[in-house]
Amino acid sequence: MNPNIKAVELEKAYRLLNHGPTVLVSASHGGVANVMSAAWACALDFAPPKVTVVLDKATATRRLVEDSGWFVLQVPNVGQLDLTYQLGHTTLTELPDKLARAGANLFRMDGFEAPLVEGSSAWLMCRLIPEPHNQQTYDLFIGEVVAAWADERVFRDGHWQFEHADPRWRSLHYVAGGHFYAIGEPAIVKT
Repeated sequence: MNPNIKAVELEKAYRLLNHGPTVLVSASHGGVANVMSAAWACALDFAPPKVTVVLDKATATRRLVEDSGWFVLQVPNVGQLDLTYQLGHTTLTELPDKLARAGANLFRMDGFEAPLVEGSSAWLMCRLIPEPHNQQTYDLFIGEVVAAWADERVFRDGHWQFEHADPRWRSLHYVAGGHFYAIGEPAIVKT
């Protein structure tokens, strides 16, 4: 395992998403793994930590989440710009080798079956909280975060360190049509 990946206290896991990044959603079931990009994900609760993500009915990842009951939210970075775009604009249904074509390398953490995307800045392992009405009507999925990790080169001591890290670690924020922003400079309130 990458020695830069460190556990994040669950009480601080919400901070991994609080700044509104685009995420990569990964899941696996029955020997099939997939990853998709999603712009609509956010922290929902602190204790226990929960997240939401919108997964369209047409996506293969959604079926894997529903079948396995697990998913991972990853925070991709500028170094993964092309990967993030490719994973959001190709489908496993049409391209069975989608992950290989995009260059997505997956790994697993001990005790968990859901795959994680190598090179990301942070990972949140989520157990699906089934809410059939929300899932069917709004494509809205809720997950309880049971474990979280981050790359210490950009997240440590419970805080993002974008201003001190190599710019490749800045998180991506999707607008539309292949247009992303990378997180900018900090603006700190003097108290």
